[in-house]
Formats: sequence, structure tokens, C-alpha cells
Amino acid sequence: MLRDNDASQHLFQVASGLDSLVLGEGQILAQVKQVHKVGQGVLGFERNIGGLFKHAITAGKRVRSETNIAAGAVSVSSAAVELAIMKLPKDGIFFAKMLVIGAELIYKPLTEMLNSAAEADVVFTSTASETPLFLKEHAEVLPPVSAKMGGIRLFIDIAVPRNVAVCVSEVNSSRVYNVDDLKEVVDANKEDRQKKALEAQVIIDEELRLFEAWRDSLETVPTIKKLRAYAERIRIAELEKCLSKMGDDVSKKNRKLVDDLSRGIVNKLLHGPMQHLRCDGSDSRTLSETLENMHALERMFSLESDIFVLEQKIRAKIEQAQK
Repeated sequence: MLRDNDASQHLFQVASGLDSLVLGEGQILAQVKQVHKVGQGVLGFERNIGGLFKHAITAGKRVRSETNIAAGAVSVSSAAVELAIMKLPKDGIFFAKMLVIGAELIYKPLTEMLNSAAEADVVFTSTASETPLFLKEHAEVLPPVSAKMGGIRLFIDIAVPRNVAVCVSEVNSSRVYNVDDLKEVVDANKEDRQKKALEAQVIIDEELRLFEAWRDSLETVPTIKKLRAYAERIRIAELEKCLSKMGDDVSKKNRKLVDDLSRGIVNKLLHGPMQHLRCDGSDSRTLSETLENMHALERMFSLESDIFVLEQKIRAKIEQAQK
């Protein structure tokens, strides 16, 4: 079981597709989003957990957009499609006629299978047949492919043992690609994804630091609330004094104007201190200032908030940033 920062790191990696069987697989990010959506309002899924998921989703989006880690096939079936796109003429994938021969088609008569292949520009084969389905003599009787498709019929055979005999490539109008050809595509894409995974980890580390700074900044919330409550008490007391001096004949409209004025003054005065009680974790100076500002506000307004926990966390972050 993972805890604390290890658990956060794991969720960020999952959302980014680094923990998937297929590196960079994108469906998992949608699942993390769904968990976050379903968790809203559920007991236990409070501000901290919700914030954790929001930051993890942000990390996942950044990884996919900034590293393009999901590009390139890493499974045999997706590599077969990618290989077909590579071998067809430009934009040919949009017009090519495809035939997929799977388990059921091997039980059809040979003539029917050949008739189907005759209409196809690309033939994918993946059956459990122990003997080849297509031989040289079969390819020779097939009609030529249109010039628009390059005049070459592609046989992409992902079966083991092979469904298309190697000798089919001896026919000028045919080309055969098998699992060995696909492995080169898959291996190249896997290597590229591994490189992008290193880039992704840099992004994850950045987003983790932002999440941790946001989480730690929540420790200042009690002080912020106490400072607001302190200011509100003074505002109400002074407002009541003012209104009492103005007499009973003050209209509701004027009372509201005075009330709004007092609120506006308090909000503007508090804006600066509130900003300095928040930190984004981007540098040690900001973290240091947050601690100093906490001390100063506690002393100046006698808020008597327990800031020991926050102090320890921020000091640890400063030491880590300075290493």
C-alpha cells in the first residue's frame, strides 16, 4: 500500500499513462476523470482528495499534449494498421478497400475468399490455419489494384504460423508483410515512448510540486478565516456606531450604501495580506515569505492560530529546494 507522497506520485503516473500495460494509453485518463466526477459529494472525497485528482488530471493532459506519448503503435494489431498507412500512397488510407480475414473466414470456400480478396487493396490475415491461405498461384489470378492505390496489393499477415506464403511477394502486383516486419514498427515505437516517458516524468514532478504547495497552503486557511472574522467584527461594530449616529430616519438604500462601503474598504485592506498568505511552491523565497507573513499576522492581530505544523512543512520544503 502506498501512502502520502508515494500515493500522489502513483496517481499522477496512472493519469499520465505511465503505469499502463501499453505506455501512454489514453483511456485511463478518462477513467481517472470519471472517478473524480463520481466522487463529488461522496463522504471522504473532500477538498484534499478532490484537489489531488484535479492536479493529477492536469498532469495527464499535459503529458499527452506536450510529449505526444500516445503516438505510435505498440500492439501487433495497431502496428498492422500503421504499417498499411505507411505503405499506401498519400491519403490512400481514406480510399483503400480493406479485407480482414479472421477465424470465421477460413471456413469459407477458397473461391469465395479469393473473390473477396480480388476487391481489396489491403488484405489483413489473422487466423489459426496451420497452412497458408494465399499462395503464389492465388495472387497471380487476382486482378490488379488501381493505380490510385499504387498498383500493389498489400498482404499484411499477423498470423503465426503464416497465412500468406512468402512467395506471394514474387508476384509483381503483390507485397507481403508479416509479424517480423511489424515487430520493427512496434520496437521503434516502444523505444520512442520510453524516451517520452522520461519527459513525462519531468512534467509529473512539476505538477506534484504545485499540488504539494497548494495542499500545504490550505494550512493557512484557519489564519485567513480568523483574520477575516477579526476584520468583520470591527466592521460591524463601526458600522453600527455610524448608523446609530445617523439616526433612525436613514433610508434602507442609504444603510445599504454605507454597508457596501464598509465591506469594500475591508476587502481592499485584506487583499494584500491574503495574497501573502498563499504560495504556489515555485521557489523557496515564496515559501519563506509565507512563513514570515504568518508569524507577522499572528503577532499583529493576536489571532493565536497554531502554525507549528505549517511552519515545519514549509521549513522542510525550503530545505529541499535549497539542496
